[in-house]
Amino acid sequence: MRKNYRRAPVVPKRRYRINEQITAEKVRLIDDNDEHIGVVTLGEALEKAKAAEMDLIEINPSTNPPVCQINDFGRVRYMEEKELRKQKAKQKKVEVKGLRLTVRIGKHDLDVRVKQAKNFLEQNDKVKIEIVMRGRERQHTELAKEVLATFLTALGDLGLAVITESQPALQGGRMSTIIAAKPQ
Repeated sequence: MRKNYRRAPVVPKRRYRINEQITAEKVRLIDDNDEHIGVVTLGEALEKAKAAEMDLIEINPSTNPPVCQINDFGRVRYMEEKELRKQKAKQKKVEVKGLRLTVRIGKHDLDVRVKQAKNFLEQNDKVKIEIVMRGRERQHTELAKEVLATFLTALGDLGLAVITESQPALQGGRMSTIIAAKPQ
């Protein structure tokens, strides 16, 4: 069976055992006010949960005896999802932006590309610089290296500290490298 790599990986949700799904004979019980009650039998814990009109949720099954809490299961699941959404919102996805140059690029065009790269780097994105060589230009890779060197020095002249994450690599008729802003 072929895997579909375009879909985002599914993050496994934490599985809780609730009420009759709990298999331990004795449990360490915490009530809905987060107060420690103590070690009780499973039957007593289920009775207390039903008396409070809530669920008995197994919080930590790996301890001996397992830790269970009297709480509303829907609320617990909602709070966990809310926390995951907060964490996801705080994450910054680093994108790799691409810039194409040629061996015969003019000074003004190079300045425009430098300004674009500066904007990308200020937004904490990485920049993939690709120098396209056609025809006889492929035999003169030193010209591509010179263009790349002038591009990097122009970025340095703007006051940007840049790290080259990958050394310039020649693949077919293209020379490429990835740069990122140096952390402050």
